Amino acid sequence: MNLSVQLAPKNQRGLLLANPVITASGTFGYGTEDSPIFDIQKLGAIVCKGTTLEPRDGNPQPRLAETSCGLLNSIGLQNIGVNALIKEKAPLWARWRVPVIVNIAGETIDEYAKIASKLDGVAGISAIEVNISCPNIKAGGSEFGANPKSAAEVTAAVRAATSLPVLVKLTPNTSDIAKVAMAVAEAGADAISLINTLKGMVIDISKRRPLLGSITGGLSGPAIKPVALYMVYEVASAVELPVIGCGGITTASDAIEFLMAGAKAIQVGTASFTNPRAPLDILDGMEEFMRDQGIKDIADLIGKVS
Repeated sequence: MNLSVQLAPKNQRGLLLANPVITASGTFGYGTEDSPIFDIQKLGAIVCKGTTLEPRDGNPQPRLAETSCGLLNSIGLQNIGVNALIKEKAPLWARWRVPVIVNIAGETIDEYAKIASKLDGVAGISAIEVNISCPNIKAGGSEFGANPKSAAEVTAAVRAATSLPVLVKLTPNTSDIAKVAMAVAEAGADAISLINTLKGMVIDISKRRPLLGSITGGLSGPAIKPVALYMVYEVASAVELPVIGCGGITTASDAIEFLMAGAKAIQVGTASFTNPRAPLDILDGMEEFMRDQGIKDIADLIGKVS
């Protein structure tokens, strides 16, 4: 049974994964946190938490609020910064079999380019995921991903700064996600991942004020799956680049739906909070489905919606 997928076919380095199951940025730390729980080397890839040029403390508390079918978060890209990541985390990743993708974010285009340049050629880093879709920071983030022009500018700057495969993560908080996808494809992206969270809020009715410290947050989990699935279908129909689907995937069936919609790989995010083994359970379920259906190659599932 062949589960391998190539996510950067046009890049000299390539990004070959043993299987299409990836952990989503911000939900799996740096990979080291869950390694005692299950064999993370069995996964297709790991995306580390969002990384900025300088360390960030993140947004004020409270930062998390459960909803009926998901989670609202406003972490604000709390992280150790790119220099500490290169010094402390990359040497560990260099000893792993599973590829590690570094998610990056900036408040200016120049910041994105500087981070990408620092990561270029660092052992243990297999690719970059450009976060132009975070709704939880005051500058940059989803502002860059909201329109094709600014999204393309960030992508082009990162592309010029690194030889690593460049994945661009898109926001659903835009009027035409297919146009944004086409713009970043033209600007040099190797693959596109989508979607990031939907912007939302919760009100504490006893205190008569927003529950989250930063007022708004990003909605993730099963509630956004139908939106994510349609947007993946729309983008996969609009671009020739590999597409990575993300948003509300909690079971193997969810993952297979995204593949059938045109995704070449999937990311598991919020499900890991309730079940840390979710990514591996989903991979096991996908293999079982393929055996039951007599499918020998994962490629036979991708884009197979009639």
